[in-house]
Amino acid sequence: MTLAPMPGAYAATTPRIDLRLLVVDDGGPAVGAIVAELDSTGVPYTRIDLAAAGRPTIAAGFLSDTLNGAPRAKFQAVVMPSESPAGLSAAELTALASYEAQFGIRQVDAYTYAGASVGLNWGTLPGAYAGTLDGVQAQVTTAGKSGPFGYLEGGITFEDNSPSVSESYGYIATPLAQQAAGATFTPYVEAPIPGTDTRGSLVGEYAHDGRRELVVTFVYNAYQRQYRQLARGIVEWATEGIHLGYDRNYFALHVDDVFMSDDRWDTVLKCTPGDVTCPPGSNPEEHPSRMSVADAQYLKQWQQTHNFKVDLAYNGGGSEDFKADGNGTDPLAAQLIADQSAYRWINHTYQHQFLGCVQDTTVVPWRCTTNASGQTVWTSQADITSQITNNRTWAANNGLTNVDNTELVTGEHSGLVTNPQQPTDNPYLAPSVDNTGTRWLASDASREHEQREVGDALTIPRYPLNVFYNAAKTVEEVDEYNWIYTSRAQGGSGICEDNPATSTCLPTPLDVNTGYADYIVPLEARLAVNRAINNDPRPHFVHQSNYAEDRIAYPVMERILSEYDGLYASNTPLVNLRQKDIGVELQRRAQWKNAVDTGQVTAYRVGDTVTISAPSGVLAEATMPTGTVQKQLIGTTAFGSAYAGQLSGWAGPGLTQVSVTLKLPAGEVPAKTAMTALRTTIAKTVASLPVPKGVKTPVPAGPAANGTTVNKLTAKSSTAAAPKSTATKGGTRSTR
Repeated sequence: MTLAPMPGAYAATTPRIDLRLLVVDDGGPAVGAIVAELDSTGVPYTRIDLAAAGRPTIAAGFLSDTLNGAPRAKFQAVVMPSESPAGLSAAELTALASYEAQFGIRQVDAYTYAGASVGLNWGTLPGAYAGTLDGVQAQVTTAGKSGPFGYLEGGITFEDNSPSVSESYGYIATPLAQQAAGATFTPYVEAPIPGTDTRGSLVGEYAHDGRRELVVTFVYNAYQRQYRQLARGIVEWATEGIHLGYDRNYFALHVDDVFMSDDRWDTVLKCTPGDVTCPPGSNPEEHPSRMSVADAQYLKQWQQTHNFKVDLAYNGGGSEDFKADGNGTDPLAAQLIADQSAYRWINHTYQHQFLGCVQDTTVVPWRCTTNASGQTVWTSQADITSQITNNRTWAANNGLTNVDNTELVTGEHSGLVTNPQQPTDNPYLAPSVDNTGTRWLASDASREHEQREVGDALTIPRYPLNVFYNAAKTVEEVDEYNWIYTSRAQGGSGICEDNPATSTCLPTPLDVNTGYADYIVPLEARLAVNRAINNDPRPHFVHQSNYAEDRIAYPVMERILSEYDGLYASNTPLVNLRQKDIGVELQRRAQWKNAVDTGQVTAYRVGDTVTISAPSGVLAEATMPTGTVQKQLIGTTAFGSAYAGQLSGWAGPGLTQVSVTLKLPAGEVPAKTAMTALRTTIAKTVASLPVPKGVKTPVPAGPAANGTTVNKLTAKSSTAAAPKSTATKGGTRSTR
């Protein structure tokens, strides 16, 4: 590669590198997945749509300029659909190559074929592979572990969720034995080449001509497990671990209805006695499910063994009802309260009353009661307030002090919008929330995924696990699951047929003895882990009945934790936050996203110093190398906290400061290396740069064994479509 010298004394002036990515988007799923990661983690970027009329031309002035006499790189990394997408002109590709070499800017090739242009053998030649990757067992290499993917345990299994659908496609190929002069290829993720004893690259770094490219040779979308594992590392490689935003893995679990007795699914009637869908006269009080003292003791022991703490959402009225039923005392409450420090506690209202409209249960489904004027009749503000305050009083009277009164979970998330019957909040909910000092109010993520205001409170959307509130035994869970998710012809309710957009019918009913362990547990764990590794702090919830009798919650919890431990290294633990801390995290993210989206954030690096400016009151979100500190008016303070081998967190300006100033540790100044590379090539001319292939026409993937040419699959292959999510299936059914 040859470069033309930039005007001015670049070799003597440290450049400014703006902390923003350039994303060149061809509309394919691979670039879309990376954009989703940037959006999720709060990383600023500028997107160029290759299909858009009048899009900006990528030229030297678009990429860099001079600011206050010093050179400025406007982007710290470049994301491309491939190494030379057809939508860019030769001049644009040349401008990008020159820019990347001059400033040491890295380029991600989101999805490309294996070929000599990226330092690999042709993916269709003998000794390489092109085809489906479903079920492939890939492995992070030693270089990947010591580099951008050090947060992974090592193994990466490509999804194979359906034997009838090809879910991923790609190329596995070895690096060229004879690279171009000065070029190297370092595999970061490898997999076995079928039919051989050789391993080939799926993700690797191609260094050449003073530039570095991350070469990804398989297609993916934002939802697939194999990509979710690699997403963090792709961003860290591109930015050299210095960027705005951050990415963590979260899992919290709320246990609702603690001290209550939950109604039980009837495997004969195919309904829950007491519910409007059950025949009149069926009695829900005959066989309710409730945790025992032994169940409480087991939960505490399980938590200690697995180093995981759950949140108990309690209803004090349930304990009083138990006493009133002739028991006199409540040993379960006594045991849990004696062990209260082992848990986090959340007010779940005193008696689990429905706090929305007054329900008319004479029809199925229920509807909101209306008065003579046709107006909705609402649960009163006095009733809502008493449900909150009476539960607090009960806790105080019974020695339960480990409660944060700013947190609240209403019964069935009632009071909030409950479509289709109740399209608005109960107008008395917000005043009650304000008067009781509630600031963090749980909501159902399957109904409302985003945080929003309710009076002075903010919602915390929660994911329902498909472990039903009315099931304490495995047979009850599987029987109800079959009723919901099988067709009428298979003996089910047909709900799945009536709502194909939110659920998929099982081909045959699950075996009531084996279906839970063989199907439900793996599915629910997979969905929960996928959410956990998607930088999503929203909690999940189950119910106390699931910890009684057959204790069906534990297999799911254990599968989630063990599956996660098999994916991630010990430096990347699951982050287990309580409700209010999740609320703060979501609130800060929303503020940061708004500031980034409206162009109110400025951030750049000059040498070993990073400067971040954001609107007053908005904390900056950033990820930096270990050893980074925040500069104050006098001295320095710690920045962030350790996670995945780096430091990350929120930071605000210090005393009398208007911006955040971070000092990188010694050895973490990529720009110096970049300028050294520039000086070694400064005598060459841009005119000798090779014109990249494939600017106007599709580039062949290489010669096939028979000598014909095989075209590269486009990124819009059948594997591009996001799989139909089953995450919402349980959300429409777990109502309490």
